[in-house]
Amino acid sequence: MQIIVDIGNTDAVFGLYDQTSWQYIWRTAAQREETAESYERRLRLWLLEASIPLSAVKTTVLSSVVPGLTPTMRTMLTELFGFAPIVVGPGVYPLLPIEIIRPHEIGADLVANALAAYIRYQRTCVVVDFGTALTFTTVSGAGKMLGVAIAPGLKTAIRSLFANTAQLPEVPIEVPASALGTSTTHAIQAGVVLGYEGLVRSLLTRIQSELQGDCIAVATGGLSGRIPSLRDAFVDIVPSLTLEGVRLIGEFVTTSDS
Repeated sequence: MQIIVDIGNTDAVFGLYDQTSWQYIWRTAAQREETAESYERRLRLWLLEASIPLSAVKTTVLSSVVPGLTPTMRTMLTELFGFAPIVVGPGVYPLLPIEIIRPHEIGADLVANALAAYIRYQRTCVVVDFGTALTFTTVSGAGKMLGVAIAPGLKTAIRSLFANTAQLPEVPIEVPASALGTSTTHAIQAGVVLGYEGLVRSLLTRIQSELQGDCIAVATGGLSGRIPSLRDAFVDIVPSLTLEGVRLIGEFVTTSDS
């Protein structure tokens, strides 16, 4: 079995993979001030509740876009399982079957998205990741990363309004009945949630136009299903695609070492 860890700016996602499928996916807040011991207790409890002994885990893979948490999580995994995790980063990118742009600059999550899409679809694809940031990662059918677009995520946009205005509240991410908001909550939802529908469609149209239409779109991320009217823009919605990409990176590294 494998433990796959994806550390984002908002959440830390842990997946248990048994060589054929995901058995469990656990999500917790990515707290920079939390200790390795605290994360270890949490992971131990999850495995205990799932009746999975520590000895059953043979590989761990760690991806992180939060530098302050990377050593904490590496230490936790090493001490818990007795061996160091594979850490996603520029050092392992040459082992992957995709060409990565600016390997020392690009986020590990974007590399994972590109690899998962390339392996899964084998054609030019843009992965729209609805997370803390809203990212558009395009990979060609030949396995070359073509480019990335980044915008603030849905929650980030709403929290920014809440944090930087005196009278606007933090509201839930829900699709309002109308673009004509008749309350403060509905007004923010109209501007952000409906506005983001237009943002996503506009950028996808622009990307697909630049590629002469030969490009499919896939959605991933924890908020990928929160705008139902966008479903027709994607051939697939795979919330765990990033985690799958991290797992695949570990697989390629392990294969090259054997």
